[in-house]
Amino acid sequence: MSETQLMLDTAERIFADHCDKALLDAAETGAFPRELWKVIAESGLPLLATPEIGGSLTDAFRLLRVAGRHAVPVPLAEALIANHLMGLGNCAPRASTVTLGIADSYSGEGAEVSVSLSSVPWARSVDQVCYVIGDPVEIILLDVADCDVTPGANIAGEARDRVSFLGVPDRCGSSETITVETVFELMALSRCALMSGALERCLELSCDYAMERKQFGRELAKFQAIQHQLAVMACEVAAAGRATDAAIGCLGESRFVAMVASAKSRVGEAAGVVAEIAHQVHGAMGYTHEHRLHHFTRRLLAWRDEYGRETYWQQRLGRDAIAGGADATWAFIVGR
Repeated sequence: MSETQLMLDTAERIFADHCDKALLDAAETGAFPRELWKVIAESGLPLLATPEIGGSLTDAFRLLRVAGRHAVPVPLAEALIANHLMGLGNCAPRASTVTLGIADSYSGEGAEVSVSLSSVPWARSVDQVCYVIGDPVEIILLDVADCDVTPGANIAGEARDRVSFLGVPDRCGSSETITVETVFELMALSRCALMSGALERCLELSCDYAMERKQFGRELAKFQAIQHQLAVMACEVAAAGRATDAAIGCLGESRFVAMVASAKSRVGEAAGVVAEIAHQVHGAMGYTHEHRLHHFTRRLLAWRDEYGRETYWQQRLGRDAIAGGADATWAFIVGR
């Protein structure tokens, strides 16, 4: 068994042991699961894509798929990408004490800067916020204690805070191998990975419920209409997973952006279809707060909106497809 698989198996056990319904319910009221975050940090998972662990971005995205299956309510995706960026900038990673944000506005004169970032995951609960600016990219860290943090949340109850800073930040490095746009694309792929995992769990919950629940003296799974719906779900889950895997497999290649665009579009479409069918299969039970289904379907819809919905990425694909002219369109399609 490879070291990466051992790490993923460890993550599966950690998430399964800690991410029960009570923890997810508490997290959605603003209670950050610090004990879970401590266990994750001690396991080294947030450093998976850094030289310290010896993993890769591919491993990190595989980890996020596992996290999505358990609706893990911590900024793991942000910590993974932030630590990877800091590794590129030759500065020490921060394990689980950091999250990642995209700057809405940035201005500065001399060493002092004014920065505003919106929808920063769990900014209120970590020590530092990482973001990037410029070309070549400069990696900057803000101490949360020096920031004004306005709490917010997405439709899944996950913390998405506004962060404002005025002062002298920690400029911890730079890299000529990435751009600000690359960071956006990596975060879009992180949402694909998380959604792929959540889609798998929705299918699992729906199949289990259809096998257990009886109507008119027989299991729901024996009704042809339910079988058809579950088959549609399975196709959507498989297509989303394959699109995500294809994009992950293109990390570092020239076609990476196109593959991320395809994946975010396809996974977003699957999220809408699967969430709808999952609640139909569960019936009234699936709409209650007492059932776990909503923890995954609401996250699907929330993550679908983050880092570009389907329309955004489809438009990017369309622009790239026509950029080379009519003679290059077919090669663009079949080459990917």
